[in-house]
Amino acid sequence: MKKFYTLKVGALTRQLPLVKINKDTMIANFMLLGDDQMARTAARMLAKKIDLHSFDYIATVESNGVPLAHDLSLLADRSRSIVIRKKVRNYMAQPLKVRVSSLITSGEELVLDGRDAQRVNGKKVMLVDDVINTGSTMAASELALKKAGAAVVGRLAVIAEGHAAFRRDIQYLADMPLFNPDGSPKE
Repeated sequence: MKKFYTLKVGALTRQLPLVKINKDTMIANFMLLGDDQMARTAARMLAKKIDLHSFDYIATVESNGVPLAHDLSLLADRSRSIVIRKKVRNYMAQPLKVRVSSLITSGEELVLDGRDAQRVNGKKVMLVDDVINTGSTMAASELALKKAGAAVVGRLAVIAEGHAAFRRDIQYLADMPLFNPDGSPKE
């Protein structure tokens, strides 16, 4: 059985362990959070694919997209990025909530702090994430931002997983298959 997937992004190579997420499917476990070299490299490569003056904010969902959003915001000379949370926090003012169900999560909420909702009202936002699979997390993020009055002007990811590689509404750096329980790529 295959136990790892080799991911290449630019000059970087990572050996990603295959992990079972349900009885029929395994994924290559890509952890951007903590891999500062990968986040910086991905941000630089994605920055070349977009107009850095076409948006006001970068937004992402906690936690793996945070280093990518941070690095892209700095490259675009923005002073802050917007982090959409996975649950309401005590410090939040008037949190804006939307439901999401993805390949890895089920029935969770995404939450935009009310202060961030005010920041993005009437602004253009570039939405980023580490991995896009079903697109449900990104769609829920976009819904939260639109409810706050923002216009999502683009979608970026390091990896398009599975059928996400066929989407034309996202820009990404590498595609990666889903895997059968024996480690072989799903068709």
